[in-house]
This record gives sequence, C-alpha cells and structure tokens, in this order.
Amino acid sequence: MILLLRIAATHVRNRLRQTVVSTLGVALGVGFSVAMASLMEGSQRDFMATLIEAIPHVEILDEQRAPRDQPASLKYDAVVFHGLRPKEDLRGIRNPTEALASLRDWVGGMLAPRLSGQAVLRYSGQDIGLTLIGVVPRRELAVSKIGEDMRLGSFNDLDTTSNGLVIGDKAASRLGADLGDTVTLTSANGVAKRFKIVGLFHTGITTSDEGLAYAPLKAVQILLEKPDIINSISIHLNRIKDANEVAARAERQLGYKAVSWEEANEGLMEAFFVRNVIMYTVVGAILVVAGFGIYNIVSTIVHEKAKDIAILKSLGFPEGDIQRIFVLEGLVIGVLGAIAGSCLGFALSSYLATVKFELTTDVEMTRLPIHFSVYHYVIACLLALFSSAIAGLLPARKAARLNPVDIIRGAT
Repeated sequence: MILLLRIAATHVRNRLRQTVVSTLGVALGVGFSVAMASLMEGSQRDFMATLIEAIPHVEILDEQRAPRDQPASLKYDAVVFHGLRPKEDLRGIRNPTEALASLRDWVGGMLAPRLSGQAVLRYSGQDIGLTLIGVVPRRELAVSKIGEDMRLGSFNDLDTTSNGLVIGDKAASRLGADLGDTVTLTSANGVAKRFKIVGLFHTGITTSDEGLAYAPLKAVQILLEKPDIINSISIHLNRIKDANEVAARAERQLGYKAVSWEEANEGLMEAFFVRNVIMYTVVGAILVVAGFGIYNIVSTIVHEKAKDIAILKSLGFPEGDIQRIFVLEGLVIGVLGAIAGSCLGFALSSYLATVKFELTTDVEMTRLPIHFSVYHYVIACLLALFSSAIAGLLPARKAARLNPVDIIRGAT
C-alpha cells in the first residue's frame, strides 16, 4: 500500500497546477460548508434559546383535551341529543393552592399561577384594549424574562402596590401615560378599577408592548370577578428535556390540558428539520461540484499515464492495485482540500462571529450567532473524501481495464 501511495503522490505532484486548483475547489467547498453550517445551527440555537426562555416549558390551561360529557348523556342512553343547554360554569382552575401544592411535590422547577383576561385601559380620554395578566410577581420572575425587559420601574413593585400595573412602553406612549400615572381598567363584565403604573417594559414584540399588561393576581381576580380562580399555571423546568413527560403527568393528575413547549411549537420544529435537510443538501451539492474538478484531473492523469499503467501491469501489478493508485490520487487531493477547507471554515466562522450589526434603534448592537461544532468539520470532511473517492474511482476503473499490449503497440 505504501508503494501505491508513493506512485499516486508522484502522479499528483507532476501536475502541480491542476492539483492546486482541484485542492482549492475542495477547500472552498469544505470551508464555506462549515461556515454555513455554523451560522445556520448558531441561528437555530439562538432562536430556540430565546423562544424557550420567553415561553413556559410547560403550561397548564383551564380546558380539557376532550369535551366533557353532558349530564343528559350520562343520565340517558340516547344516540343523539338536540337542543341541550350546557350547564353554565365559571371557567378556570379551581383551588389553585391545592393544585400548585400537588405539583410542587414532584415537579423539578418553578411554578407560577396566572389569571388572564381582556380589559380596556383608559387614560386622558383614550382607550386601548389589552390582555391583562394577574401574577404573583416573585413567581412570575422565576418562569419568564419580564424582569430583564423592564425599562422603567421594577416588576417587584407589584408586590408592594396592591393596585400596581406594568404595561408596555408602546402602550404607554399611545396613551401619553408615564410611570406613576393612575389609569382605569374596565373588564368585559363592566367592572372598573383604578391602577397605578409602576413599571414599563419593552420586549421588542409590538403585540406584547402594545397589548399586554401585568397586575397583582388578587387585583385581577377582583376585576374579572373570579375570586380564588386562575386559568393557567406556567412551569419553568430545571431539565427542559422532561417537558413532555411533566406535561403528560400533570394532565393525568389535574385533569386539565397541559402543553409542553415542544407541542406548542411543533410546526416550528418541523420547519427547522426541513431547513437542516436543505442545508446539508446544499453542502453536499457544493462538494459534488468540487468532485468534478478531481474527476477531471484524475482522468487526465489516466490518459497521460497510459504507458506507465501498461508497464505496471507488465510487471505484475493486478487490476485492483492499478485501481487503488488512482483512487488514492483522488483521496490525496480530497485530504489536502479537507485540511485546507477546515482551516478556511474556522477562519470564516471566527470572522462572522465578530461581525456586529444593529436592526433597529431599540435593539442593542448584536453579533451573528455562530455555533462552533466539531461535527460540522467531520461531516464536511467526510463528504469531501467521499466525493473525492467517487471522482477518482470512475477513471480508476477505466485505467484498470486497459490492455497493456494495446498500449505498448500504440493502439490507444
């Protein structure tokens, strides 16, 4: 094998210019493939981290996956009922204290009760509709990033102000309100209550900054006329991988629908899978194009070294060895290109990681999300070597089938 490798290296070295061009083709393919994979996975990881921190890992809602059986269907054995009036019931999770206590016994993470509803916010003769969320501040801060989004005031002030209110900065700007102002909230039932603005937040999401507000849970229960009732429980887990298991167990235990972050974003996960397939398809296409350069140079070597092949076969080299020589020539170019491409990919990824840009005036200067992973280099190099081997194998099979007698007589 060493002799075959030396022969292959000599052939490649004798056509130095073509070898350098083919090697550069492989190097560029590997380098740009690694850089693209690092950028794509980095953006995916960054988005997922932002998403996971922004939403509950598990959320328990005040609804059932399957509709409840109506009393008439339990009482009477009938196929179909018409004109039934469902029993009116105040929707929500009853006995939240008991429900939270039963979850704390086994859930590894933080839990936060919430009561949300629609309300109209009025100030200085202007009205805006928004979603009002009643929270226990210290628990809400443990399961969400609202504390990091505060621009004025403190979210913890809701603990010390029974009628405190935290709203988005864009909602405050539309109303002309500011920190310390008193506003009026009116529920869908017509109940009105005055609140004092103790904080302004900015999430960067317009729908949240204009249509979301936080207040103490007790105050919201009074405003919505739902005493001792909540309509959701947010869970932030210590081990995010347990989200599906925790959601399933919580649903069995409480009887309410529990949704993990994976279930809530199932469509997004499928989109990421498709994007990864597209990414690696493009990477493979780039390296296949680089393989054509290797095929070209090995084919040229086979044509030019026909007499050498005849001499080697005359000396007793079997067809398998002749074929291995030219496959090794393709692999030599592939290895050199893979090494150079890995260095190029690392350099490109490192440079992209330093690039700064600013999207809007509200967003701080940020960098491109680059994820460095050894798997990117391994996959790109293996694809490069595979394409190099295939590119070398096709002309190698032709070389192995050459008849030395015909070559020596000048038939080819």
